[in-house]
Amino acid sequence: MTCRRRFGEIMDATPILRVDNLVKRYGGLTAVDGASFEVRRGSITGLIGPNGAGKTTTFDIIAGAQPPTEGRITFEGNDITGLPTHELFHLGIVRSFQIPKEYGRLTVIENLMLVPPDQPGESVWATWFTPGRVRAREREVLELADEALDFLGLSHLREELAGNLSGGQKKLLELGRGMMTESKLVLLDEPGAGVNPTLMNKIIEMIRRLNAERGYTFCIVEHDMDLIARLCDPVIVLVEGKVLTEGPFSEVGNDPRVIDAYFGGAVSAAGPA
Repeated sequence: MTCRRRFGEIMDATPILRVDNLVKRYGGLTAVDGASFEVRRGSITGLIGPNGAGKTTTFDIIAGAQPPTEGRITFEGNDITGLPTHELFHLGIVRSFQIPKEYGRLTVIENLMLVPPDQPGESVWATWFTPGRVRAREREVLELADEALDFLGLSHLREELAGNLSGGQKKLLELGRGMMTESKLVLLDEPGAGVNPTLMNKIIEMIRRLNAERGYTFCIVEHDMDLIARLCDPVIVLVEGKVLTEGPFSEVGNDPRVIDAYFGGAVSAAGPA
């Protein structure tokens, strides 16, 4: 079994996340219907499926945005079913959105510096009575933020208002926000949406490097099959709220059931325009 180190920890191929018989109903509508799958530690796992397959709802439930109707989710062996987003954040689960949620009136560096939890400067008491501790922590956070910007190639935009960034730059900024915490599992919701080809290549490169060099585990919902093919292994296919199949993209993309689900059998899923 291959292993990888992340911040001194041994990384292996055991599951970091398990989803067991997940169900989500909205009245008479069943959006997720008994989905079960695993995300291996250290992997870049893709979650794909046609429109209405239940991908975003599944992501929302894993990320704590809404509770499941039935089922169980475990993270590093611990039951996290129904935990809210802020508690999952402290466990090391972070999520990006298809439409980035930056603080548009703050600078790029300020957006990053807001992320780390438990900063003593957030306490009026601490700013009055332990100013040295506050300043020391601020220096640490600033150094970490500058390191993230340098890693992502965004240092030249350090003082730019985040609202002025392009769509692709905002996606990179969201990756940077994940770097400001001890993230273990990063849930990316359509990182390629609305991104030009040049920045798409940059985002793919950054995800690969964060995975290979820092050991982040990724689970990615994406409609762009080129991005999935270049990044993800394994790929999990959801259809009508259920897991249809999973495996390398070269296999699932040519599975007749997947082709039929996407295209009614007309063309190969491995080669959409």
